[in-house]
Amino acid sequence: MLNHPALPQEFEARVILDSNKARTKAFSQYTQNETHFLSIQVPLWFQSNAFLTLTQDISDTYNMLGRILRDILLINLSAIFLILFYALFLSRMMLVPIKILTNKLSSMNEGFLKSVDIITLPKEFTPLGNGINRLIERIQTFVKYQKELFIGTAHELKTPLAVMKTKNEVTLLKPRERERYVEALRNNITTINEMNAMISAILEIGRQEGAQFEEPVNIEMVDFLHKRLNDFRILAHQEEKSIKEIIDFEVYNIQTQQTLLIHILQNFVQNALKFSPQGATVTVHAYIKSERLHIEVHDEGDGIDESKDLFAPFKRYGNKGGTGLGLFLAKGAAGALGAHIDIANHKEGKGAVATLILPKQKQ
Repeated sequence: MLNHPALPQEFEARVILDSNKARTKAFSQYTQNETHFLSIQVPLWFQSNAFLTLTQDISDTYNMLGRILRDILLINLSAIFLILFYALFLSRMMLVPIKILTNKLSSMNEGFLKSVDIITLPKEFTPLGNGINRLIERIQTFVKYQKELFIGTAHELKTPLAVMKTKNEVTLLKPRERERYVEALRNNITTINEMNAMISAILEIGRQEGAQFEEPVNIEMVDFLHKRLNDFRILAHQEEKSIKEIIDFEVYNIQTQQTLLIHILQNFVQNALKFSPQGATVTVHAYIKSERLHIEVHDEGDGIDESKDLFAPFKRYGNKGGTGLGLFLAKGAAGALGAHIDIANHKEGKGAVATLILPKQKQ
């Protein structure tokens, strides 16, 4: 072993003679008596089998690295635990509004429908709360209309049945001439036809409710209106009336449910033709206002009583007959489309104006 003043005290230097070793630098690490050493072996130039070996005690460095490794592992484990705890806590906090919404929705039925208070919800859940409230509003409207429809249907069908029964009983009280029996039967047939028309209208409600689940399609409104109004012109011609169209745009594409849109337009035009006198012109005006599509149907009739609820089921106004369900169905179809409909008297002339305003299209 060589001790040289130029070498640090923790180093030991040895010259080894070994002709079997390759003349290259070599590093090694070993432990002796629980002490850790690092050794480097360098070939000497003045003799072919001579090597200089430098050895240093690295126990302190080894122990320090061990402590650093343990500290890193401990820190990583603590960080993982904190991350998991925070994630669990955050997920529970995020689930609280969902649980509140779930409890509120699970306690609802058609007798208790109440909007969700979105003020108490985190901002992230506001769109969800608004969507649920819109759904609740639609359910409330649907339930209200259904109740009105069932009550009205029972009343409308019960009355003609009672009248038929009374007429038959009176006719059978005593023998009568043949013409009296024929008249009673004809009256019954007329009443049955009216009831069949009402049942057909009620069935139309079922078809309309099915159409609400129809997949929205892209419709180019100029072509759509041209085709539909051409069909209505045949009906108008039969009644010695005409249809005029005014379209204030060249191209307008809309994503909507076609069956419901056709139903509303058909109801507006048929009502306009029904309440307009012979030789009259029904005008259909389509235009864009505030990024919304407006379709107005002008008739040349006597106008309407704006104090009446024209959209209530089984409400008939004027002397034109009908089931009283047309505008009720149109209102339901508009609600399903997110659209708005209205009927008012013409401000600058005779007749009424039925207006359909479709919602803005998403970009």
